[in-house]
Amino acid sequence: QVQLVESGGGLVQPGGSLRLSCAASGSIFRINAMGWYRQAPGKQRELVATITAVGTTNYTDSVKGRFTISRDNAKNTVYLQMNSPKPEDTAVYYCNAVGTYYSGGYYWSSDYWGQGTQVTVSS
Repeated sequence: QVQLVESGGGLVQPGGSLRLSCAASGSIFRINAMGWYRQAPGKQRELVATITAVGTTNYTDSVKGRFTISRDNAKNTVYLQMNSPKPEDTAVYYCNAVGTYYSGGYYWSSDYWGQGTQVTVSS
């Protein structure tokens, strides 16, 4: 009933740029926070950046100054602009949405995940 679809991943050279998008659809009443997480091979999933409905952002230290998270509330879409990526940014990137959803007159709060998009930083 709620889907998050990521796009924009791929191969990028170090120092280049890449933009990820994630669109949420379905039985959405209100999305509060949206965010990007990543998981590299053999490592745990980690937070990259989050953004609230009013635009407050939070970044993990390793991407500060290079990545920018933004969102379009009207489209329930979140973006991650990746500038000057490094090989250590290589990972599967996942979108997350925390909010309130509804179906059949019932409302519930939960978070949903996208299927992930591969980002490879290599020359």
